[in-house]
Amino acid sequence: MDVFPDFGATGGATELRQVIGALLMFVLVIAVLMLVVCAITWALASSHGNYQTATRARTGLLVALGTAVLAGAGVAWLNWLITLGSGL
Repeated sequence: MDVFPDFGATGGATELRQVIGALLMFVLVIAVLMLVVCAITWALASSHGNYQTATRARTGLLVALGTAVLAGAGVAWLNWLITLGSGL
């Protein structure tokens, strides 16, 4: 049995893939930029003794890291599920 999603069944499937790919690219670029900004802010705030700002920058760093990991892992997980589905 060959089970695979029929992406050609809808009219705008190609455009939908391009839009999702572009949105994923923006998410990853913004997450990496936020990682850099939050890391710099954390370092500067810690060195100047502003611990409240350092704590907020550390939280922002962890949120940006989580967003980048989830965005990257979501693509890998979806590809794995499609491969698994075609093998059943």
